[in-house]
Amino acid sequence: MALSTWDDHPEPLAVGSAPVPEYGSGSLADLLPTLAAGMGVPGQTPVITELAAADRTCVFLVDGLGWEQLREHPDEAPFLTSLLASSRGGTGRPITAGYPATTATSLASVGTGLPPGAHGLPGYTVRDPGTGALMNQLRWQPWTDPHLWQPYPTVFQLADAAGVHTAQVSSPAFETTPLTRIALSGGTFHGRLTGEERMDLAAEQLAAGDRSLVYTYYAELDGAGHRFGVDSDAWRGRLMYVDRLVQRLAEQLPPRSALYVTADHGMIDVPFDEQHRIDFDEDWELRAGVALLGGEGRARHVYAVPGAEDDVLTCWREVLGEQFWVASRDEAIEAGWFGPRVDDRVYRRLGDVLAAARDRVLIIASEREPKESAMVGNHGSMTAAEQLVPLLEVRT
Repeated sequence: MALSTWDDHPEPLAVGSAPVPEYGSGSLADLLPTLAAGMGVPGQTPVITELAAADRTCVFLVDGLGWEQLREHPDEAPFLTSLLASSRGGTGRPITAGYPATTATSLASVGTGLPPGAHGLPGYTVRDPGTGALMNQLRWQPWTDPHLWQPYPTVFQLADAAGVHTAQVSSPAFETTPLTRIALSGGTFHGRLTGEERMDLAAEQLAAGDRSLVYTYYAELDGAGHRFGVDSDAWRGRLMYVDRLVQRLAEQLPPRSALYVTADHGMIDVPFDEQHRIDFDEDWELRAGVALLGGEGRARHVYAVPGAEDDVLTCWREVLGEQFWVASRDEAIEAGWFGPRVDDRVYRRLGDVLAAARDRVLIIASEREPKESAMVGNHGSMTAAEQLVPLLEVRT
């Protein structure tokens, strides 16, 4: 898909006009299967064909480091900018996050090597069909058995079973979280507080095996974007720090290694006015017939009162006009928003109606979601600013 198509605005916003992620050839879900296949892990396929195999691979995922945001800040990120041409195997192209472009969904895609319709974390909050309650898949509230919610093995587990030295290097706070257990476990978890400690240990873990698969993570760039926006000095300062971390790790890579720097999503700043922030809690038309509002501002799952599904779909399309791609559950599945398949256990987790923002606009819920509604930087949808993420490469 040519990159220009990500910013086309076909009229009207037909469901099929949404720029669906590159599942099966260039999405986050395709990264670890490709790397593991290069190390001889059984059952894995090298689907990102531009990547060459390496004996030792490290994935450094920077939360919120979108392709477009990186390209717009060369002064703050000189080292990362110098690697732009290396992205996606030297093609100079990004990959796509997957829908929705949000952390829980993307980390599950990375770790399992599966698209959202299969791993079953298809949003920030989704309905649990068993209880009827909204499930926050990032914070794992309310509690749900992680391995029933996501039963597939991770690529890390498969690599570890195949004799690959496998490790995760991240904040100690993430070691025992349900999301880590079902998306990023396998091999050994190493908790380190500072970014510098993580970079140094990631390099050590790479060198610890003849075949090594190492994952490391940095979250604070995303936090600065949510709180202050990607057009803020705070965000730029975090990006400068990330740039130094990547260079520090790159300079310590052992022989026969490949470092891949990627992200779970990009981000877009949304102004604080009624034109750009549509408040579900104050809009009687959008609320009519809705039992639960899930997802997040730019990627909503809408759960209708039984029998009101068609009316809710019609209303949301009329009210939101040309600002959102609005689809029924089956339309979104047929269009491939969640990947080539949606497992039966995942089907009812998806909204009866789904709304993905095209324009710089949010559906907030000021009463139900006061913290989320106050965020400057947002993400989730299928625009280039949110979907496109780097796959920068350093090899030794």
